[in-house]
Amino acid sequence: MRSPAENDPVCWRRSTTPVPYPEALAFMERRAAEIRTGEASELVWLLEHPPVYTAGTSARPEDLLEPRFPVFEVGRGGKFTYHGPGQRVGYVMLDLARRGKDVRRFVRLLEDWLLGTLAEFGIAGERRPGRIGIWVALPDGGEGKIAALGVRVRRWVTYHGVSLNIDPDLSHFSGIVPCGLDRFPVTSMAALGVRATTAEVDAALKRRFEAVFGVAVREESSPVRE
Repeated sequence: MRSPAENDPVCWRRSTTPVPYPEALAFMERRAAEIRTGEASELVWLLEHPPVYTAGTSARPEDLLEPRFPVFEVGRGGKFTYHGPGQRVGYVMLDLARRGKDVRRFVRLLEDWLLGTLAEFGIAGERRPGRIGIWVALPDGGEGKIAALGVRVRRWVTYHGVSLNIDPDLSHFSGIVPCGLDRFPVTSMAALGVRATTAEVDAALKRRFEAVFGVAVREESSPVRE
């Protein structure tokens, strides 16, 4: 298989049951290697995990307050984060060698993807200088984090990606200092009064990905047994 051109369709997969984190990590590693060699197409994979904490390359031990769930050290950028039911994770495996070799632009596009998705549900997400992720105004006048980003790029192929809080149990974030930012709470679409199903969010993510990245997507079956 040849390496994908910039405007080639990107594969799109949705898992409808939680995928164990080690299985997803092993799949991403394998798929990224296959994309590099031209053996596989680029891929966006939407899924949920059973409750886990993950530690990025900048994670500080003191930010793990209470290991209530399994903890995995991973190669993505960032600090500690939580994944679990009610949170949609988007793993993005693209070949930046065919897309300009611009990591900053790639991260900006991921942010635009999340911002556009939230806007479809009437939520005004914002960037904050010096703080990774997508932020929203809270009813009490403060601000909260509704989506996170953490990526890795190896030989110009990306993996890991983004997470968007639809309606997770927000108390599960209390076992860590999310992304090392203890002054700001984590929030969700549901906490802001927006009720949306996973299928509705997935459809919005698909529309906005095609618009922001300027590519078509084509459906593929889930990469792990459900």
